[in-house]
Amino acid sequence: MTPPTAAAEAVRLDLSPLQALTVVGLCALTALAAHLALAVFNDGVRPFLLDFVHGRTTRGATTAVAFGLSAGFVFGLGAPLALSTGVLNPWLLFLPTDVLGILAPRRRLAALLGGGWGAVVVYGLNGANELAHRLPVDFLTAMQQLATPILFLFTLFPVLAVTRQFGRLRGALTGLVELALVVATMRLWPHMFAGAVAMAAGVLLLIGFALAADLRGPRTPPGPGPADPAAGPADPAPDPGGTAEAAASLFGAGAARLRRWLPLFMLLGAGVCVLAQTKVFGGGEATSFLIAKGHYTEAAQVDFYRTFGFVPLIATTALASGAYGIAGFTLVYPVGYLAPNPYLAAVAGAVLFAVEVLALSAVGRVLGRLPSLRDSSEHLRAAIGDALGLAVLFGSLMAANAMGGGLGILVCGGLYLLNEAMGRPVVRTAAAPAAVVAGGLLLNVLYWLGLFAPAAATAS
Repeated sequence: MTPPTAAAEAVRLDLSPLQALTVVGLCALTALAAHLALAVFNDGVRPFLLDFVHGRTTRGATTAVAFGLSAGFVFGLGAPLALSTGVLNPWLLFLPTDVLGILAPRRRLAALLGGGWGAVVVYGLNGANELAHRLPVDFLTAMQQLATPILFLFTLFPVLAVTRQFGRLRGALTGLVELALVVATMRLWPHMFAGAVAMAAGVLLLIGFALAADLRGPRTPPGPGPADPAAGPADPAPDPGGTAEAAASLFGAGAARLRRWLPLFMLLGAGVCVLAQTKVFGGGEATSFLIAKGHYTEAAQVDFYRTFGFVPLIATTALASGAYGIAGFTLVYPVGYLAPNPYLAAVAGAVLFAVEVLALSAVGRVLGRLPSLRDSSEHLRAAIGDALGLAVLFGSLMAANAMGGGLGILVCGGLYLLNEAMGRPVVRTAAAPAAVVAGGLLLNVLYWLGLFAPAAATAS
């Protein structure tokens, strides 16, 4: 099998006028949604919007939180990933519009700033790409080394989640099933990404184990023990402050707020789905490399499986804060990849977002009755982070070796370790790619000083 890895050649972000207009318009819309505190992409920012909506914090303070939680992903992951694959991603597009939308004091200014950022990406990214590829040490081409580790190590996230939640025996069984399916796929369907079928089996096994546990377990928590018949009926357990009623009221208010803005969410869903359909956008790290190689069906599968790890988080934070996700439950990504044309993608995205927003309360109730399934999403998210963390670190060291040999590994690995020692001012997932970019710039400086000769594979 020829795995869908990135070729060692320069890539360009060539957008048609319609694609460019879609990017600019969607960035304007997402910035407006963030300004209204109706939707943000960063899951960490969403809980802070509740205080902002109720006037308990200022726009400036909320902007500072959004910037602090997003900047590392934009410059350390979003921009390098887009430059090395030629495919846009949500960290590059939507994290900045979160910040710009919250920062703007007026709706029109928010939309203008968001559209301006979209134009910077559309018209500025290719210039930066061409400039970087002309450097003696072409670190962007070297960064294509990330493809294989990300794609294949990402395949293992269901195995990690099963092991953590259900123990080593079931984890080992899931790992053997995935390994067998990867080998079989490589033999029987050599042009398909070998991890797609394995990931499907792993996620289905995790869901099956979780549902079986919920069906076996009690539906309500056990009481304090048998009551004394002579004592009469037991008093209900105290609920200090009426926490259950307060939570139900808060969730109901959040759901009602989102339903009032249903037309805007339908427009947002249509825009995200159309962008995914244009084939210049990937919803994740692995997806970006798959889209770059034309593996759209496999990309849809990967993002579909990933959804299971984020539905509970997005649903609960949306109900609590009254702010939804820019990509909703992220089901809009695979729908867009598979849509045959942008018109059907727009209709499908609008309908999908409408269903998601209207079903939020029901989703919250169902998750409340299935604690094991809800816990599975937590384990899935942690497993995705661990698998990608190792893959990005390993791929970044491969890139460092490709552009500078041992010196490249020393510089880039050293920058990564320095970030760890300083308490991770750049988040771990973004630190390794950021180290490759910074290390590549440093190696170019050393070349101009006559202190380093680049490898032939990366010389311009």
